[in-house]
Amino acid sequence: QVQLVESGGGLVQPGGSLRLSCAASGSIFSINAMGWYRQVPGNPRELVALITRGGSTNYADSLKGRFTISRDNAKYTVYLQMNSLKPEDTAVYYCNAAPATGFNRVYWGQGTQVTVSS
Repeated sequence: QVQLVESGGGLVQPGGSLRLSCAASGSIFSINAMGWYRQVPGNPRELVALITRGGSTNYADSLKGRFTISRDNAKYTVYLQMNSLKPEDTAVYYCNAAPATGFNRVYWGQGTQVTVSS
C-alpha cells in the first residue's frame, strides 16, 4: 500500500502562484512515475504533469511554461509549481502514483482544492 498526502492548495488571485506538494509513504518501491491530475465538476479528470523516478517529465500541452513538476526522491515527494494562474485553473488537484515494473496498482491522493479568483 502507498499513501499519498497532498498539501498546498487554496485560494489565489489571477496571476498568482501556488505550490502543491504530495508526499508518498508506505510501499514506495512499488511506484515509479508520480504526477498531478485535476478535475472540475462534470468533467473527466485530466493530466496536468507527470515525472518519473529518473526525472523525465510530461505536461499537458496547455500548461507548459506555467506549471513545473519536480521530485525529491529522498523525501518521496513530488511538487507542482503553478505560476500565472488563471480562473480556468480552478479545480481539485489529485496526486497520482503509477506502478513500477512488476506492480499494477495506481494510487491517488485525496485531492486538494485550488481556486483562482479575485
